[in-house]
Amino acid sequence: MDRVGVEHGNRIDAARHHRYSSAASGRGFPFSRREHAVKTKSLSLGAAFGALLLLSGCAPTVHLEAAPKANDPLCAEVTARLPDSIGDQARVWTDAQATGAWGSPTSVLLTCGLDSPAPTTLQCVSLGGVDWIVDEAETPNLRLTTYGREPAAQVYVDTTTLSADAVLQALAGAIQQLPKNDACTEPITKDPDEETSSTEGATP
Repeated sequence: MDRVGVEHGNRIDAARHHRYSSAASGRGFPFSRREHAVKTKSLSLGAAFGALLLLSGCAPTVHLEAAPKANDPLCAEVTARLPDSIGDQARVWTDAQATGAWGSPTSVLLTCGLDSPAPTTLQCVSLGGVDWIVDEAETPNLRLTTYGREPAAQVYVDTTTLSADAVLQALAGAIQQLPKNDACTEPITKDPDEETSSTEGATP
């Protein structure tokens, strides 16, 4: 059974999670803003996860939409290894398969079971042995999608509460359960002990 978020004052605008932007906004976030192309076989990005904040009985509940491949056994391996907390944000229940949420109000959402993303010029970062495509279109909320993993996972982070690199580092062990079949061409490699503000982009 998955966990569900429990705050009506959810920091993340849940109704917008279904959208995946195809262009970077150019606005700042905890990594350097350089763009890097990625190469792989042409694979389409499936529908990103959606979420809807509803009231259930006397307690508010965040209902997450399961990804198309949420029933993949590999996603079960991921969710079984999700951390009980990220920073000071405790994990809360979700009602959809292969999903996770942290914080009250919710500050991090995760879904597993997406199609691998197609090549893109969006920035790619590597942290904890996992490559991520970074979508800044909804800054300060960030959408981060695994690259070179099948099926793909996606994380939505409120960076006013937690830094994106702290979230990705905390999730790396779970995400590594997804087989790696490709990599970003020139990812920005993050040292988990390095301060976010000092990170520089890799030279193209």
